[in-house]
Amino acid sequence: MTLVFGLAAMLWGLGAALRLPRSLRLSLLGLLWLAVIALHFTLPDGHPLRLATGTDARFWLLLGIFGIVALGYRFGLRALRAKAAPKAAPAPTDPKAPFREVELDRYARHIMLREIGGPGQRKLKNARVLVIGAGGLGSPALLYLAAAGVGTIGVVDDDTVDGSNLQRQIIHADQRIGMPKVFSAEIAMRALNPFIEVRPYNRRLTEPDAESLFADYDLILDGTDNFDTRYMANRVAVKLGKPLISGALTQWEGQLSLFDPAQNSPCYECVFPTRPAPGMVPSCAEAGVAAPLPGVIGAMMATEAIKHLTGAGETLRGRLMIHDALYAETRVIAVHRRADCPVCGKA
Repeated sequence: MTLVFGLAAMLWGLGAALRLPRSLRLSLLGLLWLAVIALHFTLPDGHPLRLATGTDARFWLLLGIFGIVALGYRFGLRALRAKAAPKAAPAPTDPKAPFREVELDRYARHIMLREIGGPGQRKLKNARVLVIGAGGLGSPALLYLAAAGVGTIGVVDDDTVDGSNLQRQIIHADQRIGMPKVFSAEIAMRALNPFIEVRPYNRRLTEPDAESLFADYDLILDGTDNFDTRYMANRVAVKLGKPLISGALTQWEGQLSLFDPAQNSPCYECVFPTRPAPGMVPSCAEAGVAAPLPGVIGAMMATEAIKHLTGAGETLRGRLMIHDALYAETRVIAVHRRADCPVCGKA
């Protein structure tokens, strides 16, 4: 008899260690009980196995009946409790609802802001933003636009991820070195927010291409590092009446503004009518850049985008912000349209 109880304890403990369901462990005990009963009815009196499991089968029959009654009572009580418990009302399913329940939880901190709220978050979901460049400025801008719930985000860049980028271009990863930046950015953005649409454009942006791309977006963010693209993006944005948020940086200093001549503010060429002389504004590769600086300016570009799209606060339209990270100084200066601007003077 002690042998049977020992086997039962061993089966139960082993099942618990293997994390077997309780129902399966009870079934194993039931099989052990049936085996003992079978021994008593098939083996002759005095057999060593009968002696080791008790000399009388009636004890095991009574034990089995008691176990069945106890389990029946337990399951019956559980069924009665489940029947008596109030049923939860089904969650409303409105096909016209702008957000899923999981999205409401995701954007709750935005919706709590009175300047954004539910209507503002819905504007973000319906917005389409194109980011030129998936580098230092584009990395934080893209990540924060994705996190904020901007519904459609396009990113255009013809470069591939290089090890030297990872000091500041936080949207990329070491495992994606050699991958086109737009696809690397897409992976990071989709991992951050699966409820948005990401459109990667792995190409060099030309003026005819820019016209067709810009037409499909509400707002353009320019995070490029060359003046040819900046002036070209400005020309196309003005031509199509698209607002343009442009950022730039070098070493320890960055700047940004919202250029929107359609709202009577200057365009990029109004503020910067001539290109700097060669060598006056060296690139990051030539002069270096502090790692967090693109994050600071790129995050501000995303903030300006969110403000513009939702109507929150006061944007940098008609103002230029200059940030000096080395001396922790930020200043904002007014900028104005030029009547003789060749791009927007007659816009």
